[in-house]
Amino acid sequence: MIWDQNSPPQTTIRDLLDDHAQRAPDTISHVFAVDGSTLTWAQLRHKASNIADRLTAMGIEKGESVALCLPNSRLAILCLFGVFYGGFRATPLNLVAGPEALGYALTHSNSRFVFVASGQADIFEAVVQAGSVQVTVVPVSDQIEWPDVSGWKQRHDVESNDPALLMYTSGTTGRPKGVLHSHAGLLAGGWNTGIAHGLSASDRALCVLPFFHINGLCVTLIAPLVSGGSVVVCDRFSNSRFWDQCGQHGVTWFSVVPTIISHLLHAETDPGKDVVKKLRFGRSASSALAPEVHAAFEKRFRIPMIETMGLTETAAQILSNPLPPKRRKIGSPGIAFGNEVAIFNDHLQAVEAGTSGEVVVRGPNVMLEYLNNSDATQSSFTPERWLRTGDLGHMDKDGYVFITGRLKELIIKGGENIAPREVDEALYGHRDVIEAAAFARSCDRYGQKVEAAVRLRPGSPVTQDELITLCSQKLGTFKSPDRIFVLDELPKGPSGKIQRMKLADMTIAED
Repeated sequence: MIWDQNSPPQTTIRDLLDDHAQRAPDTISHVFAVDGSTLTWAQLRHKASNIADRLTAMGIEKGESVALCLPNSRLAILCLFGVFYGGFRATPLNLVAGPEALGYALTHSNSRFVFVASGQADIFEAVVQAGSVQVTVVPVSDQIEWPDVSGWKQRHDVESNDPALLMYTSGTTGRPKGVLHSHAGLLAGGWNTGIAHGLSASDRALCVLPFFHINGLCVTLIAPLVSGGSVVVCDRFSNSRFWDQCGQHGVTWFSVVPTIISHLLHAETDPGKDVVKKLRFGRSASSALAPEVHAAFEKRFRIPMIETMGLTETAAQILSNPLPPKRRKIGSPGIAFGNEVAIFNDHLQAVEAGTSGEVVVRGPNVMLEYLNNSDATQSSFTPERWLRTGDLGHMDKDGYVFITGRLKELIIKGGENIAPREVDEALYGHRDVIEAAAFARSCDRYGQKVEAAVRLRPGSPVTQDELITLCSQKLGTFKSPDRIFVLDELPKGPSGKIQRMKLADMTIAED
């Protein structure tokens, strides 16, 4: 199979891995930053095949969930691809979730088997002791500690439309939803990234986001699988090691979230000239990138930063700015690549360019369904199979989308809609603000009022009043926060995206 830039691969992850192992067996597919070890396509296929056979011998049915509670590592990559290869449903679990959330995911997904890293053993013991789940734990430390199983079973056949991934949403407004993707859907998501960024077999990604988040998995693992490129897998993001990791391993691109971009910008470490020369671009995803941060990053590091947008439900990317020298629009996550994107009004009808509404998407990368949740699935799709994203914005005449907020996060003050992003961007205009998020607080006078939380550069003398004044100058008094809380850390999801829905509860004691 040859990388085709005209259409996404209509195949399975197993077949694509087999193809790479046959065409380029000795080519490196993965580098592991922790020790510099590598995997070739042939090694990856061989080990994934062995894991698939082991899982099959354990009696796991085709399409059944196999849960993974593993940090980014060599064995995590092997287990993940082993699950894909065997025709099972990979179900990555959030490593920072508590016992209740883990128990819910295991029960909801009907997982009977779970790979558990040694660092998560204690929390899984608490899950099992609570009696909420019945699972067979397969410990993973320096090796996979397989249970004793006798016999051999025929490997399952796998088709492109068979389920491949069950990934849970963050659940900030209720129980997490299980997003179900097929093999073809995942590969289409990776293909979207590939065509947007011009990926080739000579490209090497830096993966610092966890693969239990769709950006880490589909963008930095599946996109290189589709294009035949390679990946440097880091156990986690490190501000002090980031540029060294890029230089040491010949990285040509990376995908991060805005909070990481802000942290890199406020750090003293700079990439060397050789690193900058090798890097084609950086990629921002998962939440809006403040224009001030975007511009400051490119000015300091001389590395093009490509803003994008994606969802768990769309196997990551739906929008991206083109690579230079093509036109990029700061403040926009770009144009559609590989799928259709439109703006709908309240009557689910497309609106004209420049008119605000809800962002909708349709394409081969869109999820199959929310597992065991037909009501949520039905309400998320229009009759024409457009997925409602819940994001608000408008599209200009050139097809660039501009996001103004989320339906569930809008602040409605005195009947007027205020997008939290407006306030965020005003706060990021101060050089000492590393993280910022505006949110709604109930009040008797207006129904809701605007408040915000920030994380500041260590030692910053800036006061709450100065930040409120800054917002007033940019937005006017009505849209400016009544209070701004300075926190040591803002709550984040597994990708590093700030969870603004939690901020009102976090700060209520200080109100």
